[in-house]
Amino acid sequence: MLESQQPSNSYLIEYLIALSMISLSATLAFKLAASPSKMVEACGVSIRRVAKAVREIERKVFHTCGLLVPLTHQLLLRYGVSNTHCTALCVAITVVGWVADLSRIHIPWVERNWPMRSILREREHKRLTGACFFSLGCTMTIAISPPSIAMASILFLVLGDMSAAIIGVSFGGDKVLAKLGREGKKSMEGSTAMFCVCFVVGCSMFAGIHLREYPVFFGAFAATLTELYEPLRLNDNLTIPLFASLAMQWAFARIQTCGVPEPAPLMLALERIFQRWNAAIG
Repeated sequence: MLESQQPSNSYLIEYLIALSMISLSATLAFKLAASPSKMVEACGVSIRRVAKAVREIERKVFHTCGLLVPLTHQLLLRYGVSNTHCTALCVAITVVGWVADLSRIHIPWVERNWPMRSILREREHKRLTGACFFSLGCTMTIAISPPSIAMASILFLVLGDMSAAIIGVSFGGDKVLAKLGREGKKSMEGSTAMFCVCFVVGCSMFAGIHLREYPVFFGAFAATLTELYEPLRLNDNLTIPLFASLAMQWAFARIQTCGVPEPAPLMLALERIFQRWNAAIG
C-alpha cells in the first residue's frame, strides 16, 4: 500500500475517538434505559425475540471495548513507537491472555473467580474464550498489515460481527427464510447488516483515498464470508481481521497504478476555505 493511499495518523485518531464516543453513548443509552426490552421492541423486534435480543445486545456491547485496540495502536504510532514495537507489545498481551484463560480452564479457583464470567457463552466455560482469539487475530493483523488496513480490519471484526449477531438474533429469518453458514445458523439479515456496516466504516475511514470503494468492498466481503462460513473451522475473531486485511492489501495493490482525477473547482474552493479557517483558528 502506497503512502499516498493511507489516511493520516491524525485523521485516524480523530475518527476512532468519534467512533468510540458514539459507541459509548449508545451503550449508556441502552444501559440506563428504564426498560431495555421496550426500547428493543420499539425498534421493530417481535415480542417473541425481545428477551433473546436484549441478552445478545448486553453480551455484544462488551465487544465495543475492542475499539481500544486500534485507538491505542494509532496513539502509540503518533508518539513515535514503531509498528514493530507495537506488534511486540501485542504479542506480550496475547501470551498473558492465553496463559490466564488456560488457567481458568484447568484451575477451579481461577474459574470460580473469573471476571465477567456471566457473559461467557455456555460452550466457552470449558474452552478458550473469543477474547483469546480476538487478541491473536489483532496481533497477527497488525504484524502483517499497514496500520490503516489493520485498523479497518479490526473495526470490521468489532462492529461488523456485532451487527451480524444483533441483527441476526433480532430479525434473522423474518424476511428471508434461507439458513446460511456452515451449520445453517446464520441469516441473510445478519450477513447483510455486517457487510453494510463494514463497507460504510471502510469508506468513511479511507474517505480521502481515490477508488476506496474497490478495496473496501473486497475487505467487507471477505469479512462477511468469513463470519458466515468460518473457514478452516477456526474462531472468526482470529480469521475475520486476517482475511479482511489480506483482501484489502490485494485490492489496494491493484489500484496503485490508477490515476487520480483532478479535483473539481468547487472542491478546490472548499479546500482553500477549510485551510484558511484552520489557519485563522490556529
